[in-house]
Amino acid sequence: MEPVINIQKLEKIFYTGGSTVRALRGIDLHIMKGEFTAIMGASGSGKSTMLNILGCLDQPTKGTYLIDGIDVSKLSKNELAEIRNKKIGFIFQSYNLLPRTTAIENVELPLLYNKKISAKERRERAMEALKKVGLESRVHHRPNELSGGQQQRVSIARALVNDPVVILADEPTGNLDTKTSYQIMEQFQSLNEKGITIIMVTHEQDIAEFTKRNVVFKDGNIIRDALVQNRQIATDKLRDYVEKD
Repeated sequence: MEPVINIQKLEKIFYTGGSTVRALRGIDLHIMKGEFTAIMGASGSGKSTMLNILGCLDQPTKGTYLIDGIDVSKLSKNELAEIRNKKIGFIFQSYNLLPRTTAIENVELPLLYNKKISAKERRERAMEALKKVGLESRVHHRPNELSGGQQQRVSIARALVNDPVVILADEPTGNLDTKTSYQIMEQFQSLNEKGITIIMVTHEQDIAEFTKRNVVFKDGNIIRDALVQNRQIATDKLRDYVEKD
């Protein structure tokens, strides 16, 4: 079985102000369909550079990166944009929702670039994605009418609407309180149980314990790649939290 993400001998070098920064130093990383992986590391470890390359927002200096069997190092800017739109769902710490646009219109956005999808089908798929995250009663609300957790759920629905091969989440609980963080991780675990592949960057060890695998970066290298031994179940943590509150 081919990995969804197949990275071999990946290097990324930045040249700034006459100095050379080796952000990634020969990374090998394989992620199979259905995995839920946390990428971790301190500031400057290389994890953000890795996420940008995974999301086809940047290209490696050396090495190969295949997503769903496609070698992205050989693609043009337009082809990379198409990969981002069709193969990858993005979830951001700051939600990145359009403020004057309703929840359902925000979720429809990735489908606007697909000329094969009618307006009717676009609306139906956006509605289905919002149902998956439990927001069917909030479809016509704008972001300022939604809580932080609800806004993050809209961004999860937007990431799902194109049926991507992988979801990339960048510090998805970074702006949320403990209870809401558990709710979002409950959502991620539920999606992962349905077979959706998720790669999540986080600096929070307790959040990483909800995933199945932790990959830790330091100085551009992977220093640890291990399955989570005592995996936390978000539904249980949420129940315990509510009982204490």
